[in-house]
Amino acid sequence: MIPFLDLKAINHRFEAQFQERFQQFLDSGYYILGNEVKAFEQAYAMYCGTKYCIGVGNGLDALRLILEGYKVLGKLNNGDEVLVASNTYIATLLAIRQAGLVPVLVEADLKDFNFNISQLISSITPRTKGIMPVHLYGELAPMNSIFKIAQKHNLLVIEDAAQSHGATQADGNRSGNLGDAAGHSFYPTKNLGALGDGGAVTTNDSELASVVRKLRNYGTSSKYVNELPGFNSRLDELQATFLNCKLPELDADNEKRRTIAKRYLSEVNNISIRLPKYKGKLNHVFHLFVVMVANREHFVEYLKENKIGTLIHYPIPPHQQEAFSAYKELKFPTTEKIHREIVSIPISPVMDDKAVTKVISVLNGYKTN
Repeated sequence: MIPFLDLKAINHRFEAQFQERFQQFLDSGYYILGNEVKAFEQAYAMYCGTKYCIGVGNGLDALRLILEGYKVLGKLNNGDEVLVASNTYIATLLAIRQAGLVPVLVEADLKDFNFNISQLISSITPRTKGIMPVHLYGELAPMNSIFKIAQKHNLLVIEDAAQSHGATQADGNRSGNLGDAAGHSFYPTKNLGALGDGGAVTTNDSELASVVRKLRNYGTSSKYVNELPGFNSRLDELQATFLNCKLPELDADNEKRRTIAKRYLSEVNNISIRLPKYKGKLNHVFHLFVVMVANREHFVEYLKENKIGTLIHYPIPPHQQEAFSAYKELKFPTTEKIHREIVSIPISPVMDDKAVTKVISVLNGYKTN
């Protein structure tokens, strides 16, 4: 069986480091917002190219705390609209909703699963105050176009960078440093994954960084001094320890993912399977390798019979989820087609050539019923 993702094998490479650093963690006696969190914040800010990084509890909180921070600074107000991709994971919308703002869904583009730019422009109203592009599956959204639109309409740009650690534009700027602020997730399956929940906010805005740093820790500026009605969303010290071990290998791991993706793209030859578009650049880190097929149930069953693991990211679009029943009358034909036909196939930095070859062979042997 070729698993969809072998987290045990991914983390086994760091086991000796983990054990050594865990003992240091135990010996330190400092378990919340200690030196490991500080070290990770400094290292990850440097990696992303930003001035500030604030470690928080998870990716959802990262996005919400950015929005809450802008409300404190007077740049957002309850009821303001934020444009967001209609084919994203529901957490992106939840962050907007939980911050008292209104998520406005924008149709996707079939070629790259990101914003349809013409639809983005037509969705702007006087109530629109922000755009939240999602670097879905590890590919950067068209940030240059988005930023021009945002500047023209005086809108904030907040990246959902949960799936794109290390993705890099042609100008050298990385995911997390392509907007006014960015939310990151270190959920275990991510390219930079912790061994539990974790997240971060990156930004070059000193005021926002200061506010988010307070908001994540009950709104405190110093112990028991609460300036703001904050939250409890701190990057765990132990998870920061693990992330500090893994961050130096992130670029190499991303390159391995690209190498596998290039093999899939050059060697899979089956008219029944739609492959993603990729120009071989650093703007994609292939958090997921997503194909599309007309009869997903049949295709997934075929892969299962041939011992190839799969997942679907995601089977139900946000506007059709019960949690967002107010959106159920909306129609997004491209998004609905994407969610109806997508399948994620195995890709990870620990897949060997034999496993990749097997996946390619099985995909090439697929026939529609």
